[in-house]
Amino acid sequence: MSVKIRLARGGSKKRPYYYIVATDSRSPRDGRYIERVGTYNPMLPKESDDRVKLNTERIQHWLSVGAQPTDRVARFLDTADILKREARNNPDKAKPKKKAQERLAAEEEKKREAEEAAKAPKEDAAAAGGESGEAPAA
Repeated sequence: MSVKIRLARGGSKKRPYYYIVATDSRSPRDGRYIERVGTYNPMLPKESDDRVKLNTERIQHWLSVGAQPTDRVARFLDTADILKREARNNPDKAKPKKKAQERLAAEEEKKREAEEAAKAPKEDAAAAGGESGEAPAA
């Protein structure tokens, strides 16, 4: 049985409250759990001490027997200096997707054509006036 330390949602509609629980990874999010090891109340301000409460002894026990925290719980444990969490880096996630890249390429092509078209009449007028050798009529 693989054990996870994760959040189980409680609270009413639009008023979330989470229990931090040690549970079998196959059980549903709000279903049966082995032990409750903390709470998280996202409705409180970030500076509040009651926003995240952890039972550090029990969390240390579950980590020592191989429990894996979810990413959100790992953030809480990192803040509490229980577990070191490596920062993730996915630079490709911020890049535009395929259709957006095609649209950007099409817009750049239109701009390039418009700039070339704007330069072309000026060059043609300068070339036409300069070839005749006559001064322009005033």
